[in-house]
Amino acid sequence: MERFDTVVVGAGMAGLTCARMLADAGRDVVVLEARDRVGGRMLTDRTAGFPVDLGASWIHGIHASPLWELVQALGLPTKEFTVGSFQVGGRPMEHFDGAGRRMDAEASAQWTSDVQAVDRELVPVIARSSPGDSYLDVTERALDASGLSPERIDEIREFFRHRVEEQCGAWIGDLGAHGLDEDAIDGDEVIFLRGYDELPARIAAGLDIRLGTTVTRVRRSSHGLVVSADAAECTAKTVVVTVPLGVLKSGAIEFDPPLPDHVAGPIERLGMGVFNKIFLQFPERFWQDDSYVIRALGEAGERWHSWYDVSAISGIPTLLTFAAGPLGRHLQDLTDDEIVTDVLMALRALYGDAVGEPIAQWVTRWGQDPLAAGSYSYIATGSSHQDHEALAGPVDDNLHFAGEATWGDEPATVGAAYASGHRAAESILGHPVDRAAFAAAVVARGARPVG
Repeated sequence: MERFDTVVVGAGMAGLTCARMLADAGRDVVVLEARDRVGGRMLTDRTAGFPVDLGASWIHGIHASPLWELVQALGLPTKEFTVGSFQVGGRPMEHFDGAGRRMDAEASAQWTSDVQAVDRELVPVIARSSPGDSYLDVTERALDASGLSPERIDEIREFFRHRVEEQCGAWIGDLGAHGLDEDAIDGDEVIFLRGYDELPARIAAGLDIRLGTTVTRVRRSSHGLVVSADAAECTAKTVVVTVPLGVLKSGAIEFDPPLPDHVAGPIERLGMGVFNKIFLQFPERFWQDDSYVIRALGEAGERWHSWYDVSAISGIPTLLTFAAGPLGRHLQDLTDDEIVTDVLMALRALYGDAVGEPIAQWVTRWGQDPLAAGSYSYIATGSSHQDHEALAGPVDDNLHFAGEATWGDEPATVGAAYASGHRAAESILGHPVDRAAFAAAVVARGARPVG
């Protein structure tokens, strides 16, 4: 039986960050990863000759972002693309009304103003909400007090529903009233011109990573911890579990003895959303050259409502749309072609015959991936921001948890995963780890091939 100072379960951003910091401090660390690659929910497809990020895509706000500092230190090329936060305006957008008619500048400006006004009213409504209230409850109260016409209220109601789907991968009635409290972007958002998975690949260089190794049990005793993976076992002084919340909720890893309530409770209460991507490449552009987003409102956008222009990555006209929440779960049972046909029908209702047949397509199904069991965490009704932090543990001072679901400031982001891995490493070492020194060490090890 192999013995280590620390066993890290999962080679996503949190696990790799933690393992790298511990290894750099001289600890004997192994990373056990069930997949045949590192990166977890950071997955880049390069089979077409250019990167397509099927998992994480954005840094959501680069101002005072430790993740952005790391990306800059590594020299990873990015492009400003500030719409990942499902903004109502602020960037060039093509808006279509509920009948599928293009809205002029004045109508778009009025729409943006109306949503912003209701959002301002929503802040005190959320502050006055009761435990157990959903985001649906508080948005309905704000809409009732808006004084807008019934037609406009219906369109804003639809916008709020889609915002929750895209931000949380959940139905608006399942999100807690405070579920979007942290939904603030500080600075520009960026996407990655060479693919996001270059980041975990660089951190992973030189680590002892056992791919294709599925952890099934973590046993705690007075003598340390025993980690069972496939047919083998190893022991460690400390263990850091960084698998997605969906995997923890599924019970795929047995904890013996069972986790105490201060960790098991958050696992049960927090939600795991589904957020799937559909990329479509076209022979030629049919939307405006300067548009970041195509957005359909009301009935025209009931199902497919937002398409993002990500052509800059490949140089080929490309739109990205999302199937999230209940729609995302439903569509996972359809074929790729059935999904794409449905998306094209919605686009042609806006642009007619100008929409050509796609020359390439990519469709994800994160909810059906047993090693993710969803896309990212959210604050379900009955849970709170404190549940994110409580999930980190530790248990018995030697079993730690990390990952986006354990970081309350900005859950559901790569930045959260990075920060949580840093926190776990510092907790185990008992002293701070300087991020600049960590970045410099990653740079010094050089590039690692990706793809």
